[in-house]
Amino acid sequence: MFICLGGIKGNEGTGQVNLGSIATLRLVYRAWYYFRLGYSTYLTFLLGYFSTLVTVYYLAVKNMPPLLDLFPHFLEFALLATVIGAPLAVVIGWIHLKRSRLFSSEQDISVESNPYIYKLQPGWMKEAWTPVMLAQLKILRRLSEKGGLLTDSEKKEIAELEGKMETLIKGGYVGSPRRELSF
Repeated sequence: MFICLGGIKGNEGTGQVNLGSIATLRLVYRAWYYFRLGYSTYLTFLLGYFSTLVTVYYLAVKNMPPLLDLFPHFLEFALLATVIGAPLAVVIGWIHLKRSRLFSSEQDISVESNPYIYKLQPGWMKEAWTPVMLAQLKILRRLSEKGGLLTDSEKKEIAELEGKMETLIKGGYVGSPRRELSF
């Protein structure tokens, strides 16, 4: 048996699944996600920030006498750059989220690739909410049929909804998960 990016290979045709390996693989995937998040969000941010300050100061400010007169020490340059740069970064981030279409495009891509858009979330949604909704739908269908209130097309529509809800409760997908869209 070996681990690949798509899952676990091995025991094909035997119907056996090694649960210890699945748990290990899941732990590896989670650790990889946490590593990427921590590294890209925090470590590279700090490294990038300080390396930019050092590079600009020692390659630009030190070689330009008028700027060196203004910033004779690195600490003064770093403080002023931070006092100006931090609010500027906040304004740029706000524009990115609130005033440009960039963030909404990023969210569109996230929604398209999120499998939980097409299946039930584990927990209360799968264990309580949807089964209650399915039970209510079945009761309303029976009452409506008893009263002769449903047309054939409405009966068909309700049957399709019941089938979708049962598929979701069993852990299946509805809709078209992970469809590939062009840029």
